[in-house]
Amino acid sequence: MAPLPSSSAQQARLALANRLGELCRDAGLTGRVLAERCTWSPAKSSRIMNGRTPPSADDIRAWCRACGAEDQADDLIAMLRTPEGMWVSWRRMERAGLKRAQEARLPLYQRTRQFRSYSSWLVPGMIQTRAYTTAALRAIQRRRGLVDDVAEAVASRMERQRILCEGDRRFAFLIEESVLRTGIGGVDVMTEQLGHLVTVAALPNVSLGVVPMRPDRERWPAEGFWLYDSAQVNVELVSGYLTITQPSEVAMYAQTFAELSALAVFGLSARALIAAAADALGG
Repeated sequence: MAPLPSSSAQQARLALANRLGELCRDAGLTGRVLAERCTWSPAKSSRIMNGRTPPSADDIRAWCRACGAEDQADDLIAMLRTPEGMWVSWRRMERAGLKRAQEARLPLYQRTRQFRSYSSWLVPGMIQTRAYTTAALRAIQRRRGLVDDVAEAVASRMERQRILCEGDRRFAFLIEESVLRTGIGGVDVMTEQLGHLVTVAALPNVSLGVVPMRPDRERWPAEGFWLYDSAQVNVELVSGYLTITQPSEVAMYAQTFAELSALAVFGLSARALIAAAADALGG
C-alpha cells in the first residue's frame, strides 16, 4: 500500500529534523548551547530536532548560522517547502487516471522558460507524435491496470505541446541513441516519430542532441530527468515520480546535463543518427 500523504510529509519532516540534528552534533553543540546562540528556548531546539515542530525558514537559517553551516541553509529550506510532493508513487499519481496525471503537470510547464530534458528510455513527451504517445500510454495503462482514459490523456499531452511554440521558452533535449532504436508501437509509429524529431530539431527555440552509442564512454547513461529553469528537477523512475528542489541537487543534475551534452552530437550529425535508425526500420 502506498503511504498516505500525511505519512510522507511526516517522513520528510523527520528527515529534515535528522539533518538539523547532524549539523548540531557535527558542530559539537548541545541543544542548550544551540538554543542560546539562536536566542530561543532549549525546548524549541528539542521539538525541532525530534520532528515534533517544523522549523520556519528563519529558524533553519539561524540553526545553520549557529552551527557554522550557513552554506547548507538553502538546501534545508527546500526540504522544508516540498515535504508532500517530493516523492509520489505511480499508483498514487495515476489513481484518477492518466489524463489527470498529464494535466497536473501543466502549470509547471506554463511557468518555466528554460527546459532541459534528458531521456535514456523514451522520446520525451513534449516531442512525441500522437501515435507514439498513444503506444507509450497504452502500454503503461495495461501494465499498471489503470482506468482506460488513454485517448483523453493523449489529447492532454498533445495540447500541452503547444508550449513548444508559445512565448520565449527555450528547450534543450538530449536523448540516448538507443531511444531512436527502441521499438515503441511498431515500424510505422517509430518511422513517423523519427521524422518528427528532425522537424522539431529545426525549430529556432529547440536544441536536440543525440548521445551516440559507444563502447568507451566515460559518462554512462543516467535516469531520465527534466530540469525546469534552475528551480526544479523531475525524475521518472520505475516506482514513481521524484521532485527535487534542493539547490545543490538541482545543480548536480544541471552538471550531469552539461556532461551528457558534451558527449552528444547535434545538427547534421544528430540527423545522421536519426536517419540510420530509420533505415534500420526499413523506413
